[in-house]
Amino acid sequence: MKAAVIHGPGAITCDNVDDPILVNEDDVILKVTATAICGSDLHIYSGGIPQPRPMILGHEFMAIVEETGKGVTKLKKGDRAVVPFPVACGHCFFCTNGSHGNYENSNPGHYGPEGGILTEKGGALFGYTDLYGGIDGGQAQYVRVPYANYGPRIVPGTLTDEQVLFLTDIFPTGYTGIDWGNLAGGETVAIFGSGPVGIMAAKSAWLKGAGRVVVVDTLPYRLEKAKQASGCETILWEENGKNVIEQIRSVTDGRGADLCVDAVGFEPDRTFLDRAKAVINMEKGSPKVLEACMSAVRRAGIVSVLGVYPMHYDNFPVGQFFDKGITLRGGQAPAQKYIDELLNYVVEGKVKLDDVISHRLPLTEISHAYSIFKKKEDNCVKVVLDPWK
Repeated sequence: MKAAVIHGPGAITCDNVDDPILVNEDDVILKVTATAICGSDLHIYSGGIPQPRPMILGHEFMAIVEETGKGVTKLKKGDRAVVPFPVACGHCFFCTNGSHGNYENSNPGHYGPEGGILTEKGGALFGYTDLYGGIDGGQAQYVRVPYANYGPRIVPGTLTDEQVLFLTDIFPTGYTGIDWGNLAGGETVAIFGSGPVGIMAAKSAWLKGAGRVVVVDTLPYRLEKAKQASGCETILWEENGKNVIEQIRSVTDGRGADLCVDAVGFEPDRTFLDRAKAVINMEKGSPKVLEACMSAVRRAGIVSVLGVYPMHYDNFPVGQFFDKGITLRGGQAPAQKYIDELLNYVVEGKVKLDDVISHRLPLTEISHAYSIFKKKEDNCVKVVLDPWK
């Protein structure tokens, strides 16, 4: 089969590889009909999250059931399915408590309670390095899905692949960041990052009753896309971001936003000085967006961290966190917890997901697709790939 294989930083190619096979009784083999590149895939592509051996990437995919293990009861050959990005078992302590990013059984090689940099990680994710389970992803023509009685959801025949593809990750992730904010109605929500997750967070904020939604980014074309897709207000980040904090406070009687969402993570746009500081501190990337969120949020407000942070950072503003009484939430989104509710929003026409797509390309152009997404070229916001072209 054809598959997108990462060979090292900046090196991803469409290769011919062996088809996946059933390993466990509750596995299924899916024929992938649409797949996408996620912003978090770029952390592997850039080398920010290491992957020393070749691996098939991708955790956003739509598919048709091709083959089922003898223990599979929820799916049959021919079903259309959408698959949440965490590889969750459904019966461990964390799954039964709705914390699917911390599930215990799918990442035996690197799982642990510590949450370390290179070991003791959380549960497995499709196509997301050996640190997170080493399970091949869905940027391919076929994919093996473990725990098939728990994760995949059958999709109504009235919906197209693109209408539901983003139930895999970016919609549940954006929704998680807003749900953590405990909105009661009428709040001001500030979202840092107008990529796909940031746009989905903006859509989710309206669904949860926000009174004002402001999205921040460094690139005008991305802000325009966010405005078109979600009806948000926008702020262009300039230089050190102080203008953003000032503007957010100016529209909230000087207090700051009720909820700030970091939808960027550890690889934001950075200046030479930012990069030099990271080298001196032996850090990868920068927590500058998280720091901006903690300044822009009001006292006793909430900061949701959806962007990836794979390591520790020096000078974290714990004094500010304490003095302002900030509630800080973060982690992998528990997609299985929300996916049925979010599918209903799509079925009922309360939210549109496919309007974030900027590029549709064949899987054979995977190198080009990653390049323009990473470099933000050609007004790229979201790439959907056809594995059969």
